[in-house]
Amino acid sequence: MGRACVRRRSVRTKRAAGAVLHGTVSRVGADPGAFGSRTVMVRSRAVLPIAVAFVTACRGGINDAPRSHIVERAGVAMGSELRLTARTVDEAAAAAAFDAVFTEFDRLDALMSVWRAGSDVLRINAAAGERALPVSDDVRAALRTARQVSEWTGGKFDVTFGVLTDVWKFDAQDQDNTIPDPGAIRKRLPFIDYRQVEVDDRAGTVFLKRKGMRVHLGGIGKGYAVEKAMNILRRAGLHDFMIQAGGDLYVAGRKNGRPWRLGINDPRGPAGRSFATVDLTDATFSTSGDYARFFIKDGIRYHHLLDPATGQPARGCRSVTIVADSPLVADGLSTGVFILGPAAGMALIERLPHVEGVIVTAKNEVLVSSGLRDRFILLAQPTDAP
Repeated sequence: MGRACVRRRSVRTKRAAGAVLHGTVSRVGADPGAFGSRTVMVRSRAVLPIAVAFVTACRGGINDAPRSHIVERAGVAMGSELRLTARTVDEAAAAAAFDAVFTEFDRLDALMSVWRAGSDVLRINAAAGERALPVSDDVRAALRTARQVSEWTGGKFDVTFGVLTDVWKFDAQDQDNTIPDPGAIRKRLPFIDYRQVEVDDRAGTVFLKRKGMRVHLGGIGKGYAVEKAMNILRRAGLHDFMIQAGGDLYVAGRKNGRPWRLGINDPRGPAGRSFATVDLTDATFSTSGDYARFFIKDGIRYHHLLDPATGQPARGCRSVTIVADSPLVADGLSTGVFILGPAAGMALIERLPHVEGVIVTAKNEVLVSSGLRDRFILLAQPTDAP
């Protein structure tokens, strides 16, 4: 006989769209009036000290056949950790599919990187203002979606921000905690305009219309790769799996018969600490935050999520997590919403179909979109710090 399974019920609050969750965290008492006050009382839960917290569930009986196993693979791809997890009865087939995912990430990195010689992106930038260049279907597809996200966000997401990457230094190898000269930033702003990127699918070309412009796919490239990886694993016959590439995740099926429970990083907390979880299946989960690449000078945090209108770090949010069907869309939107700010960003999330989100504002408030609140659990108020 299989073991009995004891399940705990979570307490979820019903709030208006984009409601702010405030206050201390404690055990929920028997007083139903606790939910009517401004302080939200939630059940405190422990979370594994990693970005993704998995639910536990009852295992099947010992005579179940065929017996499935959890298989995992981790490595570095596109400059971030790539972690793959799947449940399967055929470990060899899963291993081959994992190999194919890592190979695909490397192939896409060779096309989209601004560091690898001969990439499509570097070639496009070198020909800016001079001629259209034939490029891969993948780069054109990423640029088409990037334009859509740019239009949704009123240009706050803009892949032509590449001209700012040589004045702001956020990468570990060259970060020097130097604040760029305002004049140097202003000189570059006229070269930031997503509308000057011409994608011609009939000719198979991309053209930057102004000399000196630079495309950078850092805000959308990993999402595109996760989307391709999702398709690879599905074609391999896998149904229950997770792909995690830096702040971009996709989960398919279930974990031990229940939705995957994913932790949202505390922007000011210790590494790996989650302040909340969301339960998802067959969905993507992308987070942009001011804690990933940054430096602090004179008590002010300078980070890599730059407003294309000013060339300065956006100041309205600490983190934005987007839940959507498409990893590519979620990746771009998490950046765009972060730069838009909490009010306009949450309004956009509520307007878009099949898109939900969680925003931690610069004031350390937590905003949750209306369609996500029944799957959202607040574990603790996010840490408050500069």
